[in-house]
Amino acid sequence: MGIIPDRYIKELFKGVRDKWAEHDARPMNGWLALSPLLVFLCVYLVSSIAAQDFYKVPISAAFLIASIYAIAICRGKTLEQRIATFSEGAGNKNVLLMIWIFVLAGAFASTAKEIGAIDATVNLALRILPGRLLYAGLFLASCFISMSIGTSVGTIVALVPVAAGIAEELALGGVTGAYASAPFITAIIVGGAFFGDNLSFISDTTIAATRTQDCSMADKFKANVRIVGPAALLVTILYVIMGSSVSVSPDAGAIDWVLLIPYVLVIALALSGMNVAAVLTVGLGLNACIGLLRGSLTWTGLLESTGSGISGMGDLIIVTMLAGGMLELIKVNGGLDFIVNGMTKRIKGKRGAELSIAGLVSLANLCTANNTIAIITSGRIARDITRRFSLDPRKSASILDTFSCLVQGIIPYGAQLLMASGLAGISSISIIGYLYYPFVMGAFALGAIILRLPRKYS
Repeated sequence: MGIIPDRYIKELFKGVRDKWAEHDARPMNGWLALSPLLVFLCVYLVSSIAAQDFYKVPISAAFLIASIYAIAICRGKTLEQRIATFSEGAGNKNVLLMIWIFVLAGAFASTAKEIGAIDATVNLALRILPGRLLYAGLFLASCFISMSIGTSVGTIVALVPVAAGIAEELALGGVTGAYASAPFITAIIVGGAFFGDNLSFISDTTIAATRTQDCSMADKFKANVRIVGPAALLVTILYVIMGSSVSVSPDAGAIDWVLLIPYVLVIALALSGMNVAAVLTVGLGLNACIGLLRGSLTWTGLLESTGSGISGMGDLIIVTMLAGGMLELIKVNGGLDFIVNGMTKRIKGKRGAELSIAGLVSLANLCTANNTIAIITSGRIARDITRRFSLDPRKSASILDTFSCLVQGIIPYGAQLLMASGLAGISSISIIGYLYYPFVMGAFALGAIILRLPRKYS
């Protein structure tokens, strides 16, 4: 048996390398390039359905599996180059700025809660509620609190126990029927909570929408409020009519006006156009000063509260980086061009482009049950559509935020409805039929796209 000459072995390996290089040089199939996103959705959805719990499966784990898969299928690069490309996406300046804002927002919200600012805000809202305008007052209180604290879940946690007590008080007062039930009162709070989730300057959905579309929060707010403001007004009028025969007023605790200053200042500074990171830093500093000077916080307690708030954003930060890296690989392999071309090849104008953005973020939210993650996942694709069709980034950011909040507000497996149903002792399905604001908000947002409104933002 003879020995194969070295030159034949070298030629054999050279042929294999040439064939592999030729394979790598070919453009990746669009569906294959996009497949990491499909892997993520399949892993998350199948695992969640199997566990019968959409919050039992950590979304970061699903993103990790999809990210590893994205690195594995990348062509024309060494492993080190693939990881470097992934890291460039994860460390993109917009991703890092978003993370800094998440960190500051978490620290601000946690310290505000620790010094009692949330309780003071709730007491103020309940104190000014008139009896016959109870339903409208609860809705406006929920809108105000969610706008102040920037979280729908936080608003629900603060007000749903109060709503459950009000429902009991209405029953004791002889007010009966569906419009005095716990599901109805709870739905008022949930609807108002999404008003602030959609508009607040410290809401993570607002942060994600504005950063992915490269527009300022103040500009997005001005565009967004023209769409959802009329919806909130219409729902308020509806609640005024429905509550005209109710004369029960809820009790409220004492109001500490000093504790309202951080929220008022944060809203005022954000509206003035100040950089959001600077706004949150000022708010955090003010929380610290109030807590330390009044004795509600020690230095150690302040650090613990700040750390707790940052830790609470940990999973969101990890998901943001993993999503950024994965989407960078998808982009390099042509996946973003493929999906944008696929979604826009039949679009003939700006109306269709805006509808495609709305559909994209809605689908992502149905799959992930998390409006912030839905925006982060679809934001870069939406930005490409915005640039291709010369859309206004402020309108695109508003569409992303509004439609993600719409879907998040009406899915029974979303965190907000699950939290509200648990606190009120009712089923999440029973709340959906009374969620007037999310549905009206969605109708107004769809109308704004179809009618191309508002026509001017300045």
